[in-house]
Amino acid sequence: MARVYTRKGDDGTTSLLFGGRVPKAGVLVDALGDLDEAVSALGVARASCADEQIAQSLFRIQKQLFVVAADLATNPANRKRLKAGISLVTEDAAPEVEREIDALVAEKPLRPVFLVPGSTALEAAIDLARTIVRRAERHVVQAKEAGHTVTDPVQKYLNRVSDLLFVLGRRAAGDSEEPASHD
Repeated sequence: MARVYTRKGDDGTTSLLFGGRVPKAGVLVDALGDLDEAVSALGVARASCADEQIAQSLFRIQKQLFVVAADLATNPANRKRLKAGISLVTEDAAPEVEREIDALVAEKPLRPVFLVPGSTALEAAIDLARTIVRRAERHVVQAKEAGHTVTDPVQKYLNRVSDLLFVLGRRAAGDSEEPASHD
């Protein structure tokens, strides 16, 4: 087995996909760290999930977030080497999420209020993952503003997937009382 450590990051940089290095303290790496955290948070949610539909959705999101991370972490000079659905987020990613959101909302309409997470352990875990994805989205926008390559499909996907996680959280709450943020 290859070693886990390379010692190359000891200088405060990290590798890009297909060559090059960037500072670990940069906003791009913040976004990548957020995505990594979101994948793990979704894993915690999925590990406690008895609802197969929710579990499958969470797993799909986890896998797609790896694609988002690869897309973002690619050396801009080598983007032609990316593969759709493996390391490149495609134009159809956000519309696929929208279709899933619409189907779930048709099953269980949303209440027009802000909800306080914590009605069930699964709902709380999904809502936590949602907030991490939102942070990733903010860091991705900052990375774009700083001159990093961020495609529209990446930005749109992150925006939609946090919405999907909100809807999945509502499904995970089931029939539990979800208190509104105000009376």
